[in-house]
Amino acid sequence: MVMATTRILGIDPGLRTTGFGVVDCEGPALRYVASGTIRSEAESAGLPARLKTIFDGVRELAGHYRPHCASVEIVFVNVNPQSTLLLGQARGAALTALVSSELEVAEYSALQMKKAIVGHGKASKGQIQQMVMRLLQLPGLPGPDAADALGLAICHAHAARSFAALARGGALGGLAPDRWRDGRAR
Repeated sequence: MVMATTRILGIDPGLRTTGFGVVDCEGPALRYVASGTIRSEAESAGLPARLKTIFDGVRELAGHYRPHCASVEIVFVNVNPQSTLLLGQARGAALTALVSSELEVAEYSALQMKKAIVGHGKASKGQIQQMVMRLLQLPGLPGPDAADALGLAICHAHAARSFAALARGGALGGLAPDRWRDGRAR
């Protein structure tokens, strides 16, 4: 039996630095393809220019690597509401770029990603970097933003496989698998 390879693009949105990671998944096997960051314009360039940089960068990644799907971190309100709003706009630019590239997009919280990669939701950036390096057999640590993006791609690889198995076995209780595909039930 030949397993199909699924290419997943993970995006960790940020207004200054947006991390990306590309992983190929064939059954339980994961293979590193690429990772890095999209750096938006200096603050002096203004918010619209920075959002355009994120949008254009994500579109370019989708065109170059041709992923089958994408996963993006869900943003929650944190201590500073203004920062949360700005991060939400960066996330919106990335999501719009992915959807305009006709990709299905799954969403995972930082807690879900950390549990999938490290085993607990309070993992530090360094722990995520170490585990991503080990899981993908990288020669060195990826940067923190790239590691989070790779973690999101790995999280989706595991979740998508698990939900597909549950759907095949009828364990979703009649719910359509697409209701679960984005990392949260609707």
